[in-house]
Amino acid sequence: MSAAEGAPRERGPDRRERGPDERARDSGARGRITGLYAITREQADTQRLAREVESALAGGARVVQYRSKSPDAALRRAQAEALAAVCRRALVPLIVNDDLELALEVGADGVHLGRDDGEIAAARARLGPHKLLGASCYSRMDLAKRAVAAGADHVAFGSVFPSPTKPGAVRSPLALFAEARAQLSVPLVAIGGITPQNAAAVIEAGADALAVITAVFEAPDITAAAALFRDAFERRKR
Repeated sequence: MSAAEGAPRERGPDRRERGPDERARDSGARGRITGLYAITREQADTQRLAREVESALAGGARVVQYRSKSPDAALRRAQAEALAAVCRRALVPLIVNDDLELALEVGADGVHLGRDDGEIAAARARLGPHKLLGASCYSRMDLAKRAVAAGADHVAFGSVFPSPTKPGAVRSPLALFAEARAQLSVPLVAIGGITPQNAAAVIEAGADALAVITAVFEAPDITAAAALFRDAFERRKR
């Protein structure tokens, strides 16, 4: 056996061997940011969290972001692993909010970073070329341009409407999406106060995806709520 044959194979940034289904998902992950982008709410019960995400997926969610501000690192790891398994079965990308290391550890499809969550270029280097990398750009085109130049493959603007999650967030006008569409070639995500009632206006303004927490995960019927957003995108295609 040669030295090359005996050497361990290199693995991807998540440091674990992936099966063919996961490699196929990775190769097509970029560019798949479209439709309902469901962001999880704070939920201490991991099994309930997984059921909520399954319900959103059943209603048509096309992307899931795991968002948790819990100080319990073990809980966040367990929840991210559980959601990675749920999303893998559904062939829907899982993105981890704010935590690059956690995204790599659980083999998530990508990470989303805010202004203070680390450098975009460094994250891209760690993730490799095929993983998803989103950046919060608030109401600023300059941040969006810099993020894309550094390796972000989609950008988020918001708060589009008043949001119960971040009531003090700077507002992003709908006109910003037309401006961004003219200057950027990456998917545009709208976030903040989006509901089934105002979704059509945001889609018409140019958003490729709608990031939603409250209107999905705090609805009486999560699947039905997700389906309303799915239907808003379907109506645009007609």
